Amino acid sequence: MSYITVEITILKPLDLIWECFTDRDHIEEWYFASQDWHCPNAENNFEVGGTFNYRMEAKDEDFGFNFTGVFDEITTNDVIKYHLDDGRKVDVKFKNETENSVKLIQNFEAEKENPHNLQKKGWFAILNNFKNYVENYEEQIIE
Repeated sequence: MSYITVEITILKPLDLIWECFTDRDHIEEWYFASQDWHCPNAENNFEVGGTFNYRMEAKDEDFGFNFTGVFDEITTNDVIKYHLDDGRKVDVKFKNETENSVKLIQNFEAEKENPHNLQKKGWFAILNNFKNYVENYEEQIIE
């Protein structure tokens, strides 16, 4: 099985980045690849052995799917490892570069249905949406 890597640098403190990446209320605000999509529901039992289920849907309700799996390893502000329900493994690393700059690196096992460049583009789009959400987040209360 081959791996694909996507990475991005986010200009905010690590604690905020970690919170936005792991809290279900935040996830619902950023877990989609384009503005034509949204995440109407995110269930996140964020502990080793805990499950997650993020619903991604087109806003026109034409198509949607669940992104589901189990957390295998969690080291706060450092690493999250999980496996998807199809067995593919994913690891996410948070590398502090400065006090207000973090490189987020995702390595994931490629699936067989889509070309690698399409998978990389999709995962990067979600990561870029996350970056935009975090960098524009001003400690507001999420409803």
